[in-house]
Parts: sequence; C-alpha cells; structure tokens
Amino acid sequence: MEYRDLLPIAIHLAVEAHGATIGKDGTPYILHPLRLMTRANGYAEQIVAVLHDTVEDTYLNLDILREEGFPKEIRNAVGALTRKDGETYEEFIERIAENPLATAVKLLDLYDNIDATRLPELGDKELQRIAKYHRAIVRLKAITTATP
Repeated sequence: MEYRDLLPIAIHLAVEAHGATIGKDGTPYILHPLRLMTRANGYAEQIVAVLHDTVEDTYLNLDILREEGFPKEIRNAVGALTRKDGETYEEFIERIAENPLATAVKLLDLYDNIDATRLPELGDKELQRIAKYHRAIVRLKAITTATP
C-alpha cells in the first residue's frame, strides 16, 4: 500500500484512539498530532506525526499498526517515539535520535509543545517543561546537523 493511501487510515486510527481526550491547552488532544501532520514533510512524516502518541497514550500498539498495513519504517519511527517504562527523558531523546524519521517528527512535536500561546497559564511548572523541551530540541538539532 502506498503511503498516501495510509495517511487517511492513520488519521482515522488517531482520531478513534485519542477519542475525547483533552490536551493541556483545553482543546481536543487530536488537534496536537493533526497540527504536526500539517507541518510535516511528505507522507511518511505525516503518518508518523499523526500516530506519534497513539502507542504511548492509547490502546493502539505496534502490532495493530502492522495489521493495519503500516510498514516497518513507520512502525519503527512510532516505536522510537514511544517512551519505555523506566527510561529517562534523556535516554528517550537519545533513542529517538537514532531514527531520522522519528527525529524529524519529535522536533515538530517539541516545537508545538513549547508554544506558550496555547497554554492557559505560564507558571513555574510550564516554564520548567518548556526548558526541558528546549534542551531536547538543541540535542536533536545538534545530532541531525552533525550527521552527514
């Protein structure tokens, strides 16, 4: 199946999986992966962007994605974007950096997450989270620019 044919399937799965979940900004959570999808370059990035939180945060798993026809490249990237139990955030970022497709989508994710204009308030907790995400952006960008 072509990637362009998989994108609507990915969107449907993500909408169904995220359901009525509400994000930190008070809007339906599905708007976050859809924003990333609109900023992604090409079908592979768009598919991974829309699915990036489904395995970590919903009932979907990589086996379901395989059964739905998503190729290994997509599953590997979504898997890389799924934080493992006991994994530190720094270890998670380093693991993402090993997968160029996951890295591209994680950068989109981080940029969306540091957009303070979407937050109802900007207290110490939010500033600490933004600082953590900024460090991850710097690390991933350093890795991607160092890679030939």
